[in-house]
This record gives sequence, C-alpha cells and structure tokens, in this order.
Amino acid sequence: MQDLKKRTKDFALDIVRSYSTLPRRMEVFVLAKQLLRSGTSVGAQYREACRAKSNADFISKVEGALQELEESMYWLELLTESGHMSTSDSERLMAETRELTAIFTSVTKTVKSRAGAR
Repeated sequence: MQDLKKRTKDFALDIVRSYSTLPRRMEVFVLAKQLLRSGTSVGAQYREACRAKSNADFISKVEGALQELEESMYWLELLTESGHMSTSDSERLMAETRELTAIFTSVTKTVKSRAGAR
C-alpha cells in the first residue's frame, strides 16, 4: 500500500512538473489545467480508498482513481497530438497511466472476487 501511495504521489508530481513546461497559450492552458486536475486526483482518490470503511467503499474510491486515470490519458493524448507536449514527456506519462490503470483494475477485481466469495 505504501508503495502505491508513493507511486501515485510521484505520478502527480510528474504531472505538475510537465504542466509547468507547457506553453502559456489559452488553448494549451485549458487542456493542461484539466490534466493537472485529473492527474493529481489519482493519488488523492487512492488515499481515500485506503481509509475506506468497507469493501464497497474501497472499490468505489479505486474506481474513482481509474476514472481520473482515463481522463488523464485523454488530456495527454490531446496535448500530444496537438503538438503542445513533447513526445518524451507524453510517452513517460502515458506509460505510467497505463501501468497504474492495470494495477488499480487488478486490485478492484481482487477485492470484488474476495467480497463475492464470502
């Protein structure tokens, strides 16, 4: 759990650092602000999940993190395909987004299967 807390925090910090390198133009600002919001929400959602009161609450919060990851991927795609984000930044962030998505999907499936087995 601690490793995933650190990893989601590192992801948020990477999003913040990448945000600060983007061009200061209105169309970029709109996209980048959305990425900043969704990308930094992943770790907050996960921390809330760690304090969940039930399996259902935990699953709900992890699924919230998954939604934020999906949204982050969308904004990354738009920033990259519009030519405003460097390929190296976007590839790194997209790879981490995919990995976190796989981890949270696996965690959700595991908790759901354990909860159903009772």
